[in-house]
Amino acid sequence: MTKQINTKKTATKKNRTPTAKSSATKNTLIKIDKRIDAQENVIDHLTTEVLPIVQNSSEENETKDFSAFFLDESIILALEKKKFTKPTTIQAKAIPEGLAGKDILGSAPTGTGKSLAFLIPAIQHLVDFPRKHGGPPRVLILAPTRELANQIAKEASTLTQTNHLDVTTITGGVSYVNHAEIFSTNQDIVIATPGRLLQYIKEENFDCRAVEILILDEADRLLDMGFGQDVEVICAETRWRKQTMLFSATLEGNDVEKFAERVLTDPVFIEAMPSRKEKKKIIQYYYRADDYSHKLNLLVYLLKSDEISKTIVFVKTRERVHSLSQALTSAGITNCYLEGELAQVKREEAIKRLNDGRSSVLVATDVAARGIDIPNISHVINFDMPRTADVFLHRIGRTARAGKKGSAISLVEAHDFLLLKKVERYIGEEISYRVISELRPKTKEPNIKNGGKPSKKVKKIRKETAKSKSTKRNKKRK
Repeated sequence: MTKQINTKKTATKKNRTPTAKSSATKNTLIKIDKRIDAQENVIDHLTTEVLPIVQNSSEENETKDFSAFFLDESIILALEKKKFTKPTTIQAKAIPEGLAGKDILGSAPTGTGKSLAFLIPAIQHLVDFPRKHGGPPRVLILAPTRELANQIAKEASTLTQTNHLDVTTITGGVSYVNHAEIFSTNQDIVIATPGRLLQYIKEENFDCRAVEILILDEADRLLDMGFGQDVEVICAETRWRKQTMLFSATLEGNDVEKFAERVLTDPVFIEAMPSRKEKKKIIQYYYRADDYSHKLNLLVYLLKSDEISKTIVFVKTRERVHSLSQALTSAGITNCYLEGELAQVKREEAIKRLNDGRSSVLVATDVAARGIDIPNISHVINFDMPRTADVFLHRIGRTARAGKKGSAISLVEAHDFLLLKKVERYIGEEISYRVISELRPKTKEPNIKNGGKPSKKVKKIRKETAKSKSTKRNKKRK
């Protein structure tokens, strides 16, 4: 779905780059004008023909390949080298609007190619309007985690291999000495985490005045992690910018839209759900577990099976990461782990071990759900169900990337069933149930018709337990 949030249009939107245009050669201007006219035709085509097809029939978008966007040859060659030929739904909708210089509020699930949806227009802008001399960054991208920042930087570097644009990252966990060198060299694209960047802005080590395009990736996560105020300060510091793009995996259950109203100007709202073909890439199913011990046995059995090659196992707490990692090691399963308090060097080592095959299992908290892009993940296993349905979506988005298929397995205890049903409603499909014959659950499937309310027997046990605890407390007081 693509719509204009605010019907008012500012006079400056049509001509965003007066300084660059004045310095461009006549031939370059003619070339750019032709490409802009072609882009407007693409937008008209997408609006009148392609998008209604996507919305009404849920079929694949009609944009056959990236050449339809009239991109610079260097970008096309970089995409072909990575074997990216056909844009995903979010890319087909967002790239034309981004190329037209519009502010964007975009929403699409994890793993659908949001990074390219904003990187391609930004890089095309830098190619169209080159500057004569190096200087401060012209494109600033904010990401919630170090892993996501590094991932975006890697993709940006791939797209800029042949057009001499400089890409760098500014994140926590890296010493100031390493960043000091960045400030003294040319910067075209900077990908940063808000906390560390704001520190450098306050110390006047980072110049925001040259930023022309500001991109906020995983905006919902930025707000959830408490970066909202920092981001708004950075937005104020980059007030000379000409375009802002804000992308989020979900707009539900948070203040992303209200936040967007404060930082965007007349944005186009783009909502792109994955097409049928994209959805079918992830096979989802769950196993019922009686308790923790039974769940651990299920996990060990699955990880030792031949069909699982490279896996991320998600748990809900840092404490669980360490205990589960040790349990898997004791069961003879080589693994590494990733959690929020881990030093940057150890994070990179864990990801490297998984990538080079020294380990086939990564145990992680949700810090990794939106921050890493490890190729060829065959399975994602929810050892602990996440607290919300949108986090579930982010987790399973770690598999079936770059056009490949993958599987998402959930190990569900009785108390997880209500959340499982919420997830099914959220993703709009039923998750199938499977059984391992040697590890069949001994308990009955919980009856969720009662809305998750405990049975009379459970109520009685809870009441007796509470009464016993109360008696013990009273004795201690006496």
